[in-house]
Amino acid sequence: MNALFLAFAYLRYHWGRSLVLVLVTALILFVPVATQTLLSTSERALVARGEATPLLLGSRGSQLDLTMAALYFSDERPDPVEMREVETIWNSGLGIPIPVHTAFASSGFRIVGTTLDYFDFRDLTIADGRGLSVLGDAVIGADVAEALGKGVGDSLVSSPENLFDLDGVYPLEMPIVGVLEQTNTPDDQAVFVDIKTAWVIQGIGHGHEDVVTAADIAAGTDALANAAVVQYQRITPDNIESFHFHGSQDDFPASAVIIVPNDTRSATILKGRYLDTEGPSQLIEPAGVIRGLVDRIFRIKALLDGVTAIIAIAAFAAIGLAVFLSYRLRAREIATAVKLGARRGMVLRLLAAETVTLLLLSGGIAAVGAVVTARNAEAWVGWMLALGA
Repeated sequence: MNALFLAFAYLRYHWGRSLVLVLVTALILFVPVATQTLLSTSERALVARGEATPLLLGSRGSQLDLTMAALYFSDERPDPVEMREVETIWNSGLGIPIPVHTAFASSGFRIVGTTLDYFDFRDLTIADGRGLSVLGDAVIGADVAEALGKGVGDSLVSSPENLFDLDGVYPLEMPIVGVLEQTNTPDDQAVFVDIKTAWVIQGIGHGHEDVVTAADIAAGTDALANAAVVQYQRITPDNIESFHFHGSQDDFPASAVIIVPNDTRSATILKGRYLDTEGPSQLIEPAGVIRGLVDRIFRIKALLDGVTAIIAIAAFAAIGLAVFLSYRLRAREIATAVKLGARRGMVLRLLAAETVTLLLLSGGIAAVGAVVTARNAEAWVGWMLALGA
């Protein structure tokens, strides 16, 4: 007890040096634990999102780009798949097709055009407001609401992907009618609209306003314009009836189609129908694509673990050297203690008590940091995945 008391008194007197040693040691202990926690959580989150999506249909091309665009709403732009594929799946009776359209964004967040089946499939619930019911409505994820400071009653405006992608694309003001519960998935970073709303943004659908009004007819005046349409920038109860789409819906685009098969047999039949490598569409299992990506990432992780271990060894060696030099600088102090009657064993216990106290304080700080990381890992990983996408 005397040794611990004297050790604590010494460390408190030299608080600056003690604080540096405690923080550096705590950081060395914390970083490997936090890294492993975040990497493990990232692996589970990536694989879970893929495993929760049985099948994914899209245009033939990069399977990874298709998966990232449909599941994580990334910036990848796979070639669109026609909606006739959705009708084909419906007519087969083998599963439920859920189209997703992810070509546009609003205030830096991806606009996801889909159907109401998506909300049931992902088990998304409304925290405030209501779900999609009218053309032009928007339901935003929890992170979108927090980042933009918006909620029910506010609005968002769509934007084209780049300044050279303006042909037929009109900014659409979308009223926010609902905010989703936090899920710690990419859904938190999305703006959900009906897929028909996405087609309106793309210019496939639009509303009209007669240039010649009833007042003009009553006044006997003629309109100077010979084009009888004006593009709306907002869908309102007054103009919603005028919105229509040109062409056949079978030809309209979707970024991908999530397919929820009825059973294993249905999934096998569906996969068999898209085995032709010359066909325009491909049917993939996102879980396999994500596992392949995770395997490549974690092969690099093994190298990083080795580098981290070497750095940790070097850091502990540096701390050991600092402690050793500190003891050397205290040689006169130790000699004085011996002359006053302190046995060498007492001196060793005193030095050991100081070292143990430093390690316990460092370990305590590192443990608190590890607990905080573990409790918030899912939220942080969800945010990082959405940000990376």
